[in-house]
Amino acid sequence: MRRPLVGVTADYRTYDNAPYHVVGDKYLRAVWEAADCTPLVIPAMAESQEAAAMLEALDGLLFTGSPSNVHPTLYGHTPSERYEPYDQARDAMTFRMIEAALEKGLPTLFICRGFQELNAALGGTLHPRVHEVEGRLDHRMPKHDDPDVRYGPRHAMTFTAGGAFAEIAGATEIEVNSLHGQGIDRPAAGLTIEGHAPDGTPEAVTVSGAKAFALGVQWHPEYKPLENAFSTRLFRAFSQAVYG
Repeated sequence: MRRPLVGVTADYRTYDNAPYHVVGDKYLRAVWEAADCTPLVIPAMAESQEAAAMLEALDGLLFTGSPSNVHPTLYGHTPSERYEPYDQARDAMTFRMIEAALEKGLPTLFICRGFQELNAALGGTLHPRVHEVEGRLDHRMPKHDDPDVRYGPRHAMTFTAGGAFAEIAGATEIEVNSLHGQGIDRPAAGLTIEGHAPDGTPEAVTVSGAKAFALGVQWHPEYKPLENAFSTRLFRAFSQAVYG
């Protein structure tokens, strides 16, 4: 039996004046090793892709994190150089894909930028720089050369008792990493907030009334997922939904 195909969203970046569609290795390996599925890179080419038709070939979908930020015009905010870098090619593709995936009922996992895309696509808003909001923690990536430090535990995550995340975790509190600059401001009406950081920042959501698995997290469970109990459980739950 073939492994199910999971689409993995790509960034659009430029190196040496040439464009590339880029996906972090850790996302692809998490799909292969932790979810037991075959990853398929989805290019940021909204102008040449029919999202609904493309998703017919997939069994699941993973929206990745990225160094880039969702463009402020997509959540009613004024653009600024302070909020860069942007990736409008990715925005155009992922916002279209979110609508199509939820309509189709495709099992979907949203991580970091993907989490922010989900909220904005459903009508919510974002803080462009969470660390500048009074009373909030600095959630940005630690400045360290060792990736184990950058992706190491940073703060507690409290889940809603009886919710999907608490069921996956087998607990209402875990420790998570933190590598994001943006964050949810006003949650979209179509989302249920199931997890908060200690400063109140929403960091775990489910899509209300979703036809299939549709969960989003602000942190990075894809980093060495088999070495973290909750990350393993999350990708296993995603895998079960994909396999049906």
